[in-house]
Amino acid sequence: MIASGAARSTTEDDCAKPPDAKAEVAVAEHDTLKYHLLGPSLTKAGQDAVDQQKVSEIIYNASKGSKFFNNEESKDKNLTQKIEKILARKRQLERIDLATDLRRADEHIAELELSRDLSQTVVHVDCDAFYAAVEELDRPELKHVPMAVGKGVLTTCNYHARKYGCRSGMAGFVAMKLCPQLICLPLNFEKYTKKAQEVREVLAQYDERFQSASMDEAYLNITQYCADHNMNPDDAVSQLRSQVFGKAKITISAGVAANARIAKIASNRNKPNGQFRVASDRATIMAFMRELPTRKINGIGRVFERELDAIGVKTCGDIYAHRAFLSKLFGEKAFHFLMQVYLGLGHTSVRPAEEYERKSVGTESTFRDMSGKQELRAKLRWIAEELEKDLARTQNKGRTLVLKIKLHTYEVLTRQVIPPKAVSTADDLYTYALPMFQKLEREIPGMKLRLMGLRCTHLVSTKREKDIDFFRLQRPLSSSLATNTSTSPPPLNQTTTDVEGNEWQVWPEDDFEAAAREERQREFEQLEKLSQEHEYHCTPSSQGINNTSNKDPRNDINPTTINNDQSSTRSQQKASEEANRRLRRREQQTDIPAYPKKEYQAQNTSENETAENGKGGGEGKGRRSGGESVQIWHCPICNRPQIASDRGFNEHVDFCLSRGTIREVVEKVGEQRDDGDKDGGKG
Repeated sequence: MIASGAARSTTEDDCAKPPDAKAEVAVAEHDTLKYHLLGPSLTKAGQDAVDQQKVSEIIYNASKGSKFFNNEESKDKNLTQKIEKILARKRQLERIDLATDLRRADEHIAELELSRDLSQTVVHVDCDAFYAAVEELDRPELKHVPMAVGKGVLTTCNYHARKYGCRSGMAGFVAMKLCPQLICLPLNFEKYTKKAQEVREVLAQYDERFQSASMDEAYLNITQYCADHNMNPDDAVSQLRSQVFGKAKITISAGVAANARIAKIASNRNKPNGQFRVASDRATIMAFMRELPTRKINGIGRVFERELDAIGVKTCGDIYAHRAFLSKLFGEKAFHFLMQVYLGLGHTSVRPAEEYERKSVGTESTFRDMSGKQELRAKLRWIAEELEKDLARTQNKGRTLVLKIKLHTYEVLTRQVIPPKAVSTADDLYTYALPMFQKLEREIPGMKLRLMGLRCTHLVSTKREKDIDFFRLQRPLSSSLATNTSTSPPPLNQTTTDVEGNEWQVWPEDDFEAAAREERQREFEQLEKLSQEHEYHCTPSSQGINNTSNKDPRNDINPTTINNDQSSTRSQQKASEEANRRLRRREQQTDIPAYPKKEYQAQNTSENETAENGKGGGEGKGRRSGGESVQIWHCPICNRPQIASDRGFNEHVDFCLSRGTIREVVEKVGEQRDDGDKDGGKG
């Protein structure tokens, strides 16, 4: 069980406490920090028999004094202060009548019960220690010794290594302290991708519309397969697992249940090389969820776990007793999510990941502290080129470009700009990102970075499919997907209809699961820095970036790109000049027509200020390159935002008006034909 979230941080009031009390506060603070340092992969299979207190002590002592440690300590203190406010709010609520909130929660539970679907059989399959298992095929001798894949940070490790407390997302040097005989191999994504494809070929035989959750896990709906082959789910899944082993020579574990949430939890029960089924009846599902620790739920990370633990919610069964407080303490979205969790509800429909609406495409690169002007620009150019590839692969362009940097102090800042056109090429991405970067350089003299990234949002699809209408505007989703600002809770299992008339379920847990993934990704990046920092201090000749062997090209600048050659300099100068010319042209257009407008102001976002676990927050606002706010005029016809430009705006309005005229003509012609038909009928 985690340390109590009620641990107080040192404040002025604490100074008045006796020495013993202050000592208890300090111990409690360090306990919560040690738990936090265990990382997001604490619930990985193979960890049940590990002394996690010993592991946390080793991680604590190994990282103490590093920038990573200081940053984690700061985040832990901020979380402790946030929990204090939550508890204070809860004490206030306990003194008032919450009968209305209690009744509302019960009504919502009753509504959710009516939506429970027990007719489907959903399977979650997860390859056992996937990267390690693939490597063991080439080197069978590694099957019987502790081994891991990943150098700076472990991406996975076999079950022998897990007995020592090693796990994915752990800094390599920390893992070596836990298990000195650990063998670490470099990543080989080409090999893993080929093996994953072999597994997917088998999965497609059971559900051709299976959903890949990652390279080594997937969801399937085998309801139809079982009906067609007159098989029960247990036999079908056992057969599937045997086929995967026969074809790919690796083992997989599976969870079988009435929905995706329970199936994912169940797949971790009998790892490795096992399966577990939760029967599709309400009593079994409720009993299964009742004693389940909240951390076992996909979407509840370390932060939300501590917050829930602080108010007394340690298991999913505890949620019910606190149902009247949840919306007031954590917000509506968290309330809806937790009610689903308590009842054991989740997705029952499964579809390919490509059919989900993509909201952004981005690329990030992590590296050792870098401050050289030319090096940073070369890195920005390289990221733009990588993002161009990702946009081409996903067939998208972006209307908004976001620049993200992480300082050597681990502080994260973002800037965004709305280019005059949707962008996708490396030249355009670099052109519009560079002025934002230059503005940051002026704001932060001597800026030293550890991470840089670019992301495109407000995407425009470049596909020519039937989900794009004649005017190249993506068909909007059901209005029920819009943010619900009313006081009454929206139905949890909403549906939206696609262009073919198929209904897709919409569940609010997606935000929580996405937040949990982001938390794991941030943890991985920070541990990578910790490993680099440790390597830097331990290597005698580590006064520069001089060892590029066995490194992912995304983690370090290609040495050829940081040469200050004339062609590179000229291209950068041209890009900068072009950006400045475009900015000047836009600045000269100052006449404002009588249309509604919005000002997009700058926003610095700190990683510590980001909404945790999807419980709040919204889209960030941006600033145009160079620091000035971007003026936006909204079209009075279609209400879509447009860059403030007389000529461009008028052309867009003309376009919208002509579209309306075309439709009116079509409707008029149709009416005339109808009238003609009627007249002909009379004659």
